[in-house]
Amino acid sequence: MSTVAVADAVAVGDARRKDLIAQRIAVLDPAALARSLDQEGFAATAPLIDGGTCGELAQLYEAGDETFRSTVTMSRHGFGSGEYKYFARPLPAVVTALREALYERLAPIANAWAERRGNPTHWPATHGLLVERCAAAGQTRPTPLLLRYGPGDYNCLHQDLYGAIHFPLQAIVLLDRPGIDFDGGELVLVEQRPRRQSRPVVVPLAQGAIAVIPVKERPVPSARGTALVQMRHGVSAVRRALRRTLGLIFHDAA
Repeated sequence: MSTVAVADAVAVGDARRKDLIAQRIAVLDPAALARSLDQEGFAATAPLIDGGTCGELAQLYEAGDETFRSTVTMSRHGFGSGEYKYFARPLPAVVTALREALYERLAPIANAWAERRGNPTHWPATHGLLVERCAAAGQTRPTPLLLRYGPGDYNCLHQDLYGAIHFPLQAIVLLDRPGIDFDGGELVLVEQRPRRQSRPVVVPLAQGAIAVIPVKERPVPSARGTALVQMRHGVSAVRRALRRTLGLIFHDAA
């Protein structure tokens, strides 16, 4: 098979995979996701990404430098222990498909949150329009990333903001099988409630499942209407083997 034919076959395969991912994401009910975010502080789906695709995404970590724009060793910055890499443009087709399809399901929730806060911000219906808004504000670097944790690695509590424009929700896809491929490494949220002690939440995830979590804060009912509670997330220590995830932040970085 010629090089051109191989490239055409890969392109066709990527297009089919993008369509399949879009179909799986399209069945997610924004109202159900919103209820879970309101009640639990997160929403977790059933496995939507098959094991083969998860494995291919995880293997991208070993790809050449042209695939990524930067690598972060967490211990050097006091972020924890482990490593992650930000994708460069053009993003892998599967990452683009997930980012675009998930954004369209989450934009209605983000706009409902803005209304509850009395905030005039209106998030556009498509991810392409959000990227354009970020670029106009000087945020042009893509933010999807692959994270890799080995035994003893962990991620300190943090928020993924990256600039003045930050879409209020983000997604995390678990690429390995907990209890089989690795032990430990739980996704942890901490909710800093006003005038109360902070509330920890452990998010249960299976391989190929997607967790939707707040980037910075979420609106909750209060005696005065709506209050904002700060949210941070991290990963507990991995006890065995490798834990790998795909992080999908929808806004770009300055």
